[in-house]
Amino acid sequence: MATAKKAAKKPAKKPAKKPAKKPAAKKPAKKAPAKKAAPKKKAAKKSGAKRKPNAAFMKAMTPSTMLAAVVGSMPLPRTEVTKKIWDYIKKNKLQDSINRRLINADEKLRQVFGGKRQVSMFEMTKLVSNHLK
Repeated sequence: MATAKKAAKKPAKKPAKKPAKKPAAKKPAKKAPAKKAAPKKKAAKKSGAKRKPNAAFMKAMTPSTMLAAVVGSMPLPRTEVTKKIWDYIKKNKLQDSINRRLINADEKLRQVFGGKRQVSMFEMTKLVSNHLK
């Protein structure tokens, strides 16, 4: 009976509603240690020593008759041939106005470029090298 009295006296409790969970406050993230800057490379000797040019580029090569119409018939290193072609392109305004990487060939350059009307500056060096001996 003692247990029945206790059960009768106490009303049945409804479980209390728990408040909605708040998102946990984010803890400040641990900062990674700052990376050290990569060590700077030492500059070239300041005594005025320049890089040596590659001998293969400096070897004088004879241009073909088609290329000679643009750069001249004297044997020239590849670097000079490229400079003279660019001088010719700029003098005759053959660089494309919209896409400056393209060269619009005139009659002389079209023979050098294998009949193409327009080539990229990167393709140009490849096509010109076919005309050097």
